Amino acid sequence: MTSRFAALIVLLAALLGATAAHAQSADGTWLTQAGDARVKISKCSGGICGVVAWLREPYDTATGQPATDSKNPNRELARRPMIGLPLFSGMQPSGPNKWSGQIYNADDGSTYASSISVTGADSLRVEGCVGALCGGETWTRAGR
Repeated sequence: MTSRFAALIVLLAALLGATAAHAQSADGTWLTQAGDARVKISKCSGGICGVVAWLREPYDTATGQPATDSKNPNRELARRPMIGLPLFSGMQPSGPNKWSGQIYNADDGSTYASSISVTGADSLRVEGCVGALCGGETWTRAGR
């Protein structure tokens, strides 16, 4: 009976270890697929938040001033600095290693339905949709 109990404990420990190994965290800094920005992702409000932490080109070439959210249709928001700009809203868990909510695209000043999935220790799939038209890209963990 003791050997069965010991075998059960070993089996449970192995299963729990495998589950922990599959649970990936989105927390950290991620490099966009184009390599032009890094996004800092952290836990917040039961989900995740993401802000621009770094830009390859942090200054507006025309003015020499720090880049702003110039494509935003709201004049007040268009003055926000790009560094620190929140990209995710309402990103809540929607499955294992997956969150769904909205993502802001500073390239066009619009917000889209989005999902984010951790696909590996250093890989994050970011997808967005406008109606039935969807697209996405893969981000890589920066500076582990």
